[in-house]
Amino acid sequence: MAFTLSMHPWVYTAKFKDDSWTEKFIEQEHLTSQEESKLSAIEREELLTKRNNIPELPLVNFTTQYGMGCFEGAKAYPQKDGSLKVFRPDENAKRMSNSMAGLLMPAIDPKMLELAIIEGVKRNSELGFLPTYKSEWEDNNFLTADAVYIRPFSYAEPGIGLGISVAPWVVCVSTNVSGYFKEGMRSRALVTDKVRATKGGTGWIKCDSNYVIPTLVKKRAEKDGFMEAIFLDAAEQKYIEEGSSCNIFFVLKNGTLVTPELGDTILPGITRKSVIELAKDMGINVEERKISIDEVLSDATETFVTGTAAGVTYLESFTYKGKETVFGDGNIGELTLKLQKTLKGIQYGVLEDKFGWMKSF
Repeated sequence: MAFTLSMHPWVYTAKFKDDSWTEKFIEQEHLTSQEESKLSAIEREELLTKRNNIPELPLVNFTTQYGMGCFEGAKAYPQKDGSLKVFRPDENAKRMSNSMAGLLMPAIDPKMLELAIIEGVKRNSELGFLPTYKSEWEDNNFLTADAVYIRPFSYAEPGIGLGISVAPWVVCVSTNVSGYFKEGMRSRALVTDKVRATKGGTGWIKCDSNYVIPTLVKKRAEKDGFMEAIFLDAAEQKYIEEGSSCNIFFVLKNGTLVTPELGDTILPGITRKSVIELAKDMGINVEERKISIDEVLSDATETFVTGTAAGVTYLESFTYKGKETVFGDGNIGELTLKLQKTLKGIQYGVLEDKFGWMKSF
């Protein structure tokens, strides 16, 4: 299933005008979830096309013309007890606000967006469009389990010249998803010489334009049999920064867990932050610092990427300048597996949420 355009009926919008935000929920055209499942492919496509359209949003604006927009990715998870909970929506809302401010547009109030995310999940749940918990998901540590992907994004007012948005919308939609990476593909990564972000740029903002180069590189890498592409720093092409859409971690031979330190070229990932907290709680020594490709290839025994979509996903090898280096025995490492199980266990309600990350409605 991964990402699809099967958007849920309830959509949230907020519009900034006259120094304030006006919120509303829009119930897009829909049948019951059972009735929709019985539609023909053509009928379903027609309905979803209508649902994926908000007429008040202008076609020509600073977002569609110049990429002056940002977005978030949050998730809600079916719980073992039958409920649904959202994972750290407060963090997504704060990052969205920071991204909007970074693009010099009015920033949405984080608490307002957090409550909107939760309310949207509630409304779509009441219509029966969200997934329910399945015990068989536990068999593979929830790697193919369903969840709700929630996408808040900014959208600019009409404009065709170079400019910034002073009266943006924030729109929040959602859809059901499963695993992010393609099943059956080996977890090999290609270290690219392309550049994702530069010093003094927008690498720390979750903005639309940041995803152009990573998407192109990742798709080319997939054609060559790689699951992921890894980016080095722009200045020296020496230090590892991120994957195509995810942060990255390394377990060294001495047991230390290392992840590149945050800066203006690295996105402050919420799953990244959570994994750091989990590892420290387990007594693992965690370092946030620069780490070179040479150090990784000589000293790393485990490597994994993190993100809302990726969760905790191990990488079996790096291919750098034509040479492949395998980490450990090529299978998921002990610490990676423990972190993966713990994070997924908390998210799906089979383990105690002692950090207070899961928000209910």
